[in-house]
Amino acid sequence: MAAPLVCTRFSDNYELKEELGKGAFSVVRKCIQKHTGLEFAAKIINTKKLSARDFQKLEREARICRKLQHPNIVRLHDSIQEELFHYLVFDLVTGGELFEDIVAREFYSEADASHCIQQILESVNHCHTNGVVHRDLKPENLLLASKVKGAAVKLADFGLAIEVQGDQQAWFGFAGTPGYLSPEVLKKEPYGKPVDIWACGVILYILLVGYPPFWDEDQHRLYAQIKAGAYDYPSPEWDTVTPDAKNLINQMLTVNPAKRVTASDALKHPWICYREKVASAVHRQETVDCLKKFNARRKLKGAILTTMLATRNFSRSGRSIITNKKGDGSQVKESTESNTTIEDDDVRARKQEIVKITEQLIESINNADFEGYTKICDPHMTAFEPEALGNLLEGMEFHKFYFDHVLGKNRGINTTVLNPTVHLLGDDAACIAYIILVQYIDKQGVPRSHQYEETRVWHRRDNKWQNVHSHRSASVASTSAAFPPSGVGK
Repeated sequence: MAAPLVCTRFSDNYELKEELGKGAFSVVRKCIQKHTGLEFAAKIINTKKLSARDFQKLEREARICRKLQHPNIVRLHDSIQEELFHYLVFDLVTGGELFEDIVAREFYSEADASHCIQQILESVNHCHTNGVVHRDLKPENLLLASKVKGAAVKLADFGLAIEVQGDQQAWFGFAGTPGYLSPEVLKKEPYGKPVDIWACGVILYILLVGYPPFWDEDQHRLYAQIKAGAYDYPSPEWDTVTPDAKNLINQMLTVNPAKRVTASDALKHPWICYREKVASAVHRQETVDCLKKFNARRKLKGAILTTMLATRNFSRSGRSIITNKKGDGSQVKESTESNTTIEDDDVRARKQEIVKITEQLIESINNADFEGYTKICDPHMTAFEPEALGNLLEGMEFHKFYFDHVLGKNRGINTTVLNPTVHLLGDDAACIAYIILVQYIDKQGVPRSHQYEETRVWHRRDNKWQNVHSHRSASVASTSAAFPPSGVGK
């Protein structure tokens, strides 16, 4: 394996060109290697903004990518650490997503699907041979080297990849993308290399008919289907698929990972080895039509997510360079994928982070600290407040009135946040709903309390959470004496 080129500074060997993509902590730019004139994609990460955990993930991704040298894997050519930035120099892949290319073809057959999955399995087999489990195989991470007909399929995005010893099985955390997760991950059982083969089975199923084997808008029902291995081959679309293709899918989508086919053995399957004789060469127009709809759903979800999140957090998405369409045809992106990748440790930590910042905001209200309140809130935040009589508020003036004239006069208040529930909306947005219980002593010295429901939407910009919207219900008094809602509201 060729060792990465060693140099003291990135600029010694590379000339930066136009920007191709951008994230919260990184930017992707085309670059040219000075002594060869070859084009690459440089991912430039601002390491000053990374947490220790984020930095460990970056180092793991770079270490794994250095190990993998294969024509069907997006290659890391250089990794350069400077004082403030880390540079990862990857292949500049310009062919876009495999699934997008298929629907643009004039002809697509079962034999073509066989050739596609063969290249994917070749990349997975190389990973597994080198002790690497990808953990996030899905259409968004399957790219084409160029727009030339017959260009190689390239596996990208090793942000969630892990290193294993041999056939080691262990609990490495809940990670992956919902529709492609294996039963053993969903059951939180020890897992290893077979999780990638399960995902290959899902991908092959889609390649043949244009829709996934497991599907439900309700994630709990989706997971139940996967854990049970509950898929079938409905008519009429599957009637024209050869038995050998279905046999390979069955071997990949075997619930018991110990009995699931390996990448090496899958490559020896007749449907792949002898595709000229076994796989059908008839054009599958129905598959192309279904795949167009499948791609549209993926892109719509991705567009909604991208619109909601102006920037993406590099490390928490747990991904490296993949591609996104630009007008000039060259492509590199930072994960605007539709099916959100999840990793349980990060999810738990981020939810706790949202609860903590919400408690800080409420504390600033209790202390009548308007300056602290404005640091946590977006200056153009919107809000529904009972005192606004059903009108949507924008900006801070309405809130400032209560800080100036009400809050400072109400001391001796105890506020408790009950049942906080956090919904993560991608990497840089979240919604939290909770109940506020307020206790106080009235003028007659009698303990009183009331409660109200509140929902807040948070958005992270430049690694800082800001409250962009709130919705508070009218106060419900639990004693006969009502306390003004604005006493702890805005």
